[in-house]
Amino acid sequence: MSVALPLSSREDEPFIEARNSAGNGVTFAMEMEEGTSTSTSSGGNSRKKSSRLKCFGVDLSPDNVAVAMVYFVQGVLGLAKLAVSFYLKDDLHLDPAETAVLTGFSALPWLVKPLYGFISDSIPLFGYRRRSYLVLSGLLGALAWILMATFVDSKYGAACCILLSSFSVAFSDVVVDSMVVERARGESQSVSGSLQSLCWGSSAFGGILSSYFSGSLVDAYGVRFVFGVTALLPLITSGVAVLVEEQRVIGPERVSNVLSGNPSFLESSKENIIQLWNAFRQPHIFFPTVFIFLWQATPQSDSAMFFFLTNKLGFTPEFLGRVKLVTSVASLVGVGLYNGFLKDVPLRKIFLATTIAGSVLGMTQVFLVTGLNRQIGMSDEWFTIGDSLILTVLSQASFMPVLVLAAKLCPEGMEATLFATLMSISNGGNVLGGLIGAGLTEVFGVTRDKFDNLAALIILCNLTSLLPLPLLRLLPRDDSDTAPKIEETGEEICKYPGMVTTTSPVYSPIETTNGI
Repeated sequence: MSVALPLSSREDEPFIEARNSAGNGVTFAMEMEEGTSTSTSSGGNSRKKSSRLKCFGVDLSPDNVAVAMVYFVQGVLGLAKLAVSFYLKDDLHLDPAETAVLTGFSALPWLVKPLYGFISDSIPLFGYRRRSYLVLSGLLGALAWILMATFVDSKYGAACCILLSSFSVAFSDVVVDSMVVERARGESQSVSGSLQSLCWGSSAFGGILSSYFSGSLVDAYGVRFVFGVTALLPLITSGVAVLVEEQRVIGPERVSNVLSGNPSFLESSKENIIQLWNAFRQPHIFFPTVFIFLWQATPQSDSAMFFFLTNKLGFTPEFLGRVKLVTSVASLVGVGLYNGFLKDVPLRKIFLATTIAGSVLGMTQVFLVTGLNRQIGMSDEWFTIGDSLILTVLSQASFMPVLVLAAKLCPEGMEATLFATLMSISNGGNVLGGLIGAGLTEVFGVTRDKFDNLAALIILCNLTSLLPLPLLRLLPRDDSDTAPKIEETGEEICKYPGMVTTTSPVYSPIETTNGI
């Protein structure tokens, strides 16, 4: 556990999917490759030379650029992270436990991501299933931050606006994630890892750009000014929607079918839900999902630590902005570490090594709380920077396999919906962990100015992060086991150690008129 603040680098998702991460990649390592493309027409075949710009080994097609930019916006929205933290603490005078609860409440939109996938796939908005929803998401995000900059003056108003902002980011995330999953399907773990590295590297790059100014702007102009500037950023998501290559859906009858409760549409929706359940209950999907949920559901002490840093140690917004800059760079290093050295390593080994290392190093925060760091000649500021850097690298490297595993579990034909479901379950575990952490903060008596039991809280939170490790056996043995093996009999064989090999009928990919 790092000294991360209550909200994450991907703005509101931070305490969710990005709880264990913040961004990725060491560098964007842009490279130009000469390639050949073949086009076939009625007159014959022709070959032509083309230049392809690549990032993390991924072609920067218009679609991929749009995906990267949406993730970039999620990272750069971290500009308001410190402003929100100080607003809740200083303007609204909330305690650590209250802050953690409000943070968990604002994460609710991330728990129903399958609903957004269903809406996007089933109800074209102005003829488009992707572009229109990206535009709408950006506008809603801008509205939320405008309200925070002007009218909001209560914890309930703040919760509603953060909820709206979180919803806008979550919806756009579902749209671009569906595009990523479509490209990752059938690819190796290495290629899937490169796609995720592009996404999270873009997020980390945005986080780096906004990190330092997130603190200095709060110091110089106040939180309301930062909220106003942040309101401009979601509009980038609306702008890049034009890059999405998508054919317009002709005819408004689909929307009218939904609004009028057309029986054929309702029957199709029911069939989709049944097939989603049939896919989800397969062992090769169900058991890894259980592990991911439990792995994310361990308690957190981030809110309590933020209050300690600011109220006890007196860290200013400007200094915390510098810390955030360091952690954003560390996130980029973490994804670069994964992309360069770990993406071909079995998932179990990555989870085991990074979880143990993170738990042990996370307990070094006790040095800061008890003042032991000063006894060994290290100031509070430098200890905080070093601790945050190391833990962020580890947390990012450990979170990347979650995304790769989730993407590869999705069968053809239901990528967007199933991936969104898996991520929602992961987010649910994270929210549960945050709420458990809030309860423990209250039980240990940690308040905005009382930190006597904070060390014990930190130790307990880090030790509980080890509890899911015995369940690593629920994960596939290696990359070849990540997807089910289809035999000539038409049955899929799901193999897990210590379990009887079972066979189950193959459910055909979801077939809908939404063209997933």
